[in-house]
Amino acid sequence: MFNKIFLLAILIGVPLSVAGNMLHWPEAIMFIVYCLTIVALAAYMGRATESLAIHSGPRIGGLLNATFGNAVELIISIFALKAGYISIVLASLTGSVLGNLLLVGGLSFFVGGLRFKRQRFNVHDARHNSALLMFGVVVAFVFPEIFAMNLNEAEALTLSIWVSGILIVLYLGALFFKLVTHRGVYSTEGGDEEPHEEEAEWSGKKALIILALATAAVAYVSEALVHTFETVGEQFGWSEVFIGVIIVAIVGNAAEHASAIIMAYKDKMDIAVEIAVGSTLQIAMFVAPVLVLLSLIFPTPMALVFTIPELVSMVLAVLLTNTIANDGDTNWFEGATLLAAYFIMGVGFYLL
Repeated sequence: MFNKIFLLAILIGVPLSVAGNMLHWPEAIMFIVYCLTIVALAAYMGRATESLAIHSGPRIGGLLNATFGNAVELIISIFALKAGYISIVLASLTGSVLGNLLLVGGLSFFVGGLRFKRQRFNVHDARHNSALLMFGVVVAFVFPEIFAMNLNEAEALTLSIWVSGILIVLYLGALFFKLVTHRGVYSTEGGDEEPHEEEAEWSGKKALIILALATAAVAYVSEALVHTFETVGEQFGWSEVFIGVIIVAIVGNAAEHASAIIMAYKDKMDIAVEIAVGSTLQIAMFVAPVLVLLSLIFPTPMALVFTIPELVSMVLAVLLTNTIANDGDTNWFEGATLLAAYFIMGVGFYLL
C-alpha cells in the first residue's frame, strides 16, 4: 500500500515541483509539495539501495546502506550550505540525532511493545553503538564548542576540520570492524532473528537506474525547497533552528523512520535499532564532518560548533538512549519515555 502511495506522490509531486519552481507558485504551498515529494523519493532511494545491497553481498551491501542511508539529508544540507543557511544545517544535524534516537527509537519501542510485552536485540551491538554515540556526539561535538569559546573563527574552523577528518576515519574503521574483521562474531548474542536469504525486489540494473533518477530528482527538489525556508519561516512564525531541527530532519529521514517502526512491529528489533542508532552514528560521524569539509568550497564555511540548546539536547538524547538500550531489552514504556523527551525538546525549539 505504502509503495503505491509513494509512487503516486512521485508521479504527481515531481511535475508539480518543476512547474511550481519555474512558474513561481506560492512558496508556502510549494514547501509542502517539495517535502512530500522528497519523502516519496527517499522511499524509492531506500528500496533501490536495499536491492543493490542484496545483489552486492553483505560487505558491499553494508557499505552501500551506510553510504546512501542519509543521502537525502546530505543533499538538502549541501544546498542549504550553498544558500548560506549555516544555522539550518547545524539544526538539521541536531534534529536528525534527536529524531533518530528519540522519535524513531521511541516509536519503534512503543509500537513493538504494544504488540509484544518484551522485545530483545543484540546487546553487544547496543553497547558497541553506545560507545560510538558517546564519542561521535558527546566528545566530537562538545569539544569544539568548549574550545571555540576561546578561539577566533578561523581557529574554530581549523579545529572543526581536524575533528571532521578524525570522525570520518573512525567511522570508516567502525564499518571495517562490523563488515570485515568482526562480521558475525557476536551475532548469537541477544537478538532473536534467524538468518535467512533475502531476495532483491529489483534487478541490479533496474535498482541502479531508479537510484540515479531518484537522487537527481531529490537534488532538484531539495534546491527548490531550500529557497522556500525564509518565506515559510516568516509566514508560519518558525525560526531557522525549528525548521532545521524538526522539519528538515523529519523530511530527510521520514522513509527510513517508517522502516524502523515496521521492523519493530514485526519483532525484528535488531534491524529497527540498527536503523535508529546506525543512522544517528552516520549523521554524527560521516554526514556532519563531510558537510564541514564541503562547506570550504562555499562563500561561508561551516564550523562544527552548535548552539548550547542544540548541544545539550543531543547529549541528553544520547545519555537517555544509552541508558535504555544498554541491556538489549525493551518495552512500550521505555519507548514512551524516549517520545516524551523528544516532544519536550520539540516544544523548546519551537519557542526559541
